[in-house]
Amino acid sequence: MRPRFPSPARDGRVAVLSATMNDVDSSPFALTNLTPSDVRVTSRYLDGRRVVWAEFAVDDQPTSLTSTSSAQLVTAARAARAQHVPLVFVLSTSGADINEGVPALHAWGQVAAALAACSGIVPTCNIVSGPAVSGPALLLGIADLTVMTESSSAFVNGPTMVEQFTGISMGVDELGGAAHHARSTGVASAVVPDRAAAVDMVGQLLSYLPDHIDAEPPRHHVDDPFDRRCPEAGALIPAASTGSYDVRKVAAAIADDDSLLEVCDRWAANVVTAFATIDGRAVGIVANQPMILAGTLDIPASQKAARFVALCDAFNLPIITLVDTPGFYPGKDLEWRGMIRHGAQLVYAYARATVPRICIILRKSYGGAYIVMDSKTMGNDLCLAWPWAELAVMGAGQAAAILQRRATPDERAEFEADYAERLLNPYIAAERGLVDAVIDPADTRVDIAAALSTLEDKREVLAGRKHGNSPL
Repeated sequence: MRPRFPSPARDGRVAVLSATMNDVDSSPFALTNLTPSDVRVTSRYLDGRRVVWAEFAVDDQPTSLTSTSSAQLVTAARAARAQHVPLVFVLSTSGADINEGVPALHAWGQVAAALAACSGIVPTCNIVSGPAVSGPALLLGIADLTVMTESSSAFVNGPTMVEQFTGISMGVDELGGAAHHARSTGVASAVVPDRAAAVDMVGQLLSYLPDHIDAEPPRHHVDDPFDRRCPEAGALIPAASTGSYDVRKVAAAIADDDSLLEVCDRWAANVVTAFATIDGRAVGIVANQPMILAGTLDIPASQKAARFVALCDAFNLPIITLVDTPGFYPGKDLEWRGMIRHGAQLVYAYARATVPRICIILRKSYGGAYIVMDSKTMGNDLCLAWPWAELAVMGAGQAAAILQRRATPDERAEFEADYAERLLNPYIAAERGLVDAVIDPADTRVDIAAALSTLEDKREVLAGRKHGNSPL
């Protein structure tokens, strides 16, 4: 079982919040009813965690978002921020009320602003149990995590508008079904069968996050010894540098038993992002996935990893980076779509992260991707490498193709052998302090647990600025 907060006897208890848009009560429970609307705002317990909960109280039947309903959502966001507890929206809405007009649009904008104001202060989660259309769909992009049911959907413009403007007819699922958002857009952090499963998933996700920015990450009781060696982790790596394997098994071997919870598992599968615990400490894991695109970084993978790193950093979760990548995926299409800018998102996310950061080079770490995947240059606290790790500008074959273009096959083969012997190892980097230690893979869990203990008091003073200009 994944680690969960203990559920006290009060689990499931709810109380209606008394907060108004202009006066938020900071007490744990306030019992005065809000203005009647389709949205009900309550303070409740979810797996032992108190959260502010806002949902459409119409049995998952989609309803339009009126100014009154939006005011309730604003109240929920402001209450969560004031009381320093996570915020959960349960959305099932066809969009702003057409009949109400501009007031409904204005009120939805207030919801977006209130949700954005919560960002980085308290964890924010969405459950989509029906449609999320037009403006409300954009709330999914603002929240930290979004869980969709299999029958739900989300889009800015629905099928009718798409057909009117483009002449293309498509169904709801094709345009914005949950499976599409899990596989192609990354909007869905997870897709589950039904509402009950969605509530359970939100509870699991929140179990890895603190209540607010000033709280420490959760520490769970686990039976898995911190000094357990993990020889199976290294045994997973093929002898050939081009061989494939599932990095999720490596992460699972290093983490506490059954603690790995992957986020956005279907989108940009060439990088894995997951919550886990190590010695009971909640952490975020970012790992290249050699099974998909050889573990190269492309635009979706860079976006996925960057957003996850930012989430972990916002809520004080140490970041464990598992590196095995030959570089950025080459191609005209990616370059023309802005690989430079999107790749920079990952650089930026790591460079500004102040939480404890531990990098483990499992096998290949080439070129720009070596820098991007939280190298020592990016400011990690500890960089470890397995004995067969290859740190270089590029692989031997690639180097030969550039430097030995006019060489004979025998000369190329000799060059590649010499190149591999001299450069494709972790020891040159270790001599220069770019790798802190070359370790036995079986000791990886022990070394990470020790580092997390050492770094638990890490604090950094941020630069006095409004904010940086992220390469969005």
